[in-house]
Amino acid sequence: MPLSDEAAAMEATLLTIAPGVGVKVMDAPTARQILADAAVPREPEPVGSVRDDVIKGADGEPDLAIRIYEPLEPASPRPVITFLHGGGWVICNLDTHDPFCRRLANESGAVIVSVDYRLAPEARFPIAAEDSYRALNWVSERASELGGSPDLVGVAGDSSGGNLAAVVALMARDRGGPPIAFQVLVYPVTDWNVDSGSYKEFADGGGYVTRVEMIWYWDQYADEADRKNPYASPLQGDLGQLPPALVVTAECDVLRDEGVAYAEKMAAAGTPVVSRTYEGVFHGFVSSVGFLEAADEALADIGGWIRAQRAVDGAA
Repeated sequence: MPLSDEAAAMEATLLTIAPGVGVKVMDAPTARQILADAAVPREPEPVGSVRDDVIKGADGEPDLAIRIYEPLEPASPRPVITFLHGGGWVICNLDTHDPFCRRLANESGAVIVSVDYRLAPEARFPIAAEDSYRALNWVSERASELGGSPDLVGVAGDSSGGNLAAVVALMARDRGGPPIAFQVLVYPVTDWNVDSGSYKEFADGGGYVTRVEMIWYWDQYADEADRKNPYASPLQGDLGQLPPALVVTAECDVLRDEGVAYAEKMAAAGTPVVSRTYEGVFHGFVSSVGFLEAADEALADIGGWIRAQRAVDGAA
């Protein structure tokens, strides 16, 4: 199925401001500057509160900037979510994903802690993953202080942030904590292999992100010797004993098949999984919240699933 008319129009607009990495732009600083210059101010969605803070570094680690969102109408008990933004581990930041986080807070009733982890290529694998795990520990230790329930700490992310959210869940299992109640993976990068069926189908376009661009992102992030490491490519790992997961994929996306495969492998290993592919939309569509009907629908679905986890965990 091709892109819907609405999605095609939105994708065309986004492509006019996209950096075009791997073809037009070959270095990360230029890509980030193009993205920053193209940013269009928009009226922020009202939430309960927003504040910036930092996670203090220890033992030579740098501070990590975070942004904390409280919803207009909190769930009770209230989940608290470590959110990891997408951008190929190279671009994007707290500001680019501000609309996403505002809507996620309101739809889920959760406190959202958005993390400004270090970016590649200046900080290559596994630095972003370790930053994300450090942030999860910080959030878990302060869940009550943040107005959330210590029993409802979750992780979420989109694209490369979905990769990091999946990896953090693996790290927490392998390292004995902290406990994670649920994970939300939105069109996640789960494997270094760029030869899946969806990669072939949308290699040169039609899904916003191309195969060439994904190869460039992987080159910035991880050496070839590291790419089969489950903390880089979680699809390569053991997916048993993980928290319940919601996996969202876009039909017209090079990453579609690896996202679906990740959901299927988790389910086969006994992890409770809900997997949904949204038809006629492109990679990154959820970030068009407020402009694309499918994005609004997806975030409402995600929020509803997160709210349902309170009952699953016996918290409501």
